[in-house]
Amino acid sequence: MPSSNYPTSLDTTSTQVTPSSTTDLDASGYEHDQVHGAASTALIAVETKLGISASPAASAATNAFLEHTGTGTTAWSSTLTGSTIAGATLSGTVVGADQIMSAVVHKDYAETVYAGGNTSTAVTLDETNGNTQTWTMTGNCTFTMPSGSGLQAGTALTLILTQDASGSRTGAFTSVKWAAATAPTLTTTATTGVDILTFITFDGGAAPTWYGFVAGAAMA
Repeated sequence: MPSSNYPTSLDTTSTQVTPSSTTDLDASGYEHDQVHGAASTALIAVETKLGISASPAASAATNAFLEHTGTGTTAWSSTLTGSTIAGATLSGTVVGADQIMSAVVHKDYAETVYAGGNTSTAVTLDETNGNTQTWTMTGNCTFTMPSGSGLQAGTALTLILTQDASGSRTGAFTSVKWAAATAPTLTTTATTGVDILTFITFDGGAAPTWYGFVAGAAMA
């Protein structure tokens, strides 16, 4: 009788035998030491795979789960692939890594609002901070629009620009196409001058074309 088939293959009733109350434990196939050896080998293999509370399995990373490898074995993994989630509640941040989600119905959603602070005279915008951004105009500012390999086609950006206590601040935007090729003039009223501008790019990438629109002028 082999000590155990596991973990290369599952044990059978011939390797993990179950004696009855009258079985001779020295009979062929029921030898006491061999039965214990088979059970011990299988238990150690399972414990090595699963780990214990005080000492997780060496191959298991934090928050990993056992996954079928497709080759008849299981292994610890932190990547869920090809599975169907029938329903779940997200209680933490999920990073989409610019992957496509299709046939999605959104309800009660919001965008991250990034408070950029004071503009001074130059700001390089970054959509990864948030697609809605607020800025206080503290100088005649040139805004450099987002670009780069991570900028996805179809990215939209909303800017809410407020004049500081001095007012009369102007704004210029790189690589933006405006209606009639005419950039808007910002509201220059001190403190209360608020303009909302929206932008969208249909190509993205390192050299994107941005289209700009005045969503609201002199909002305050």
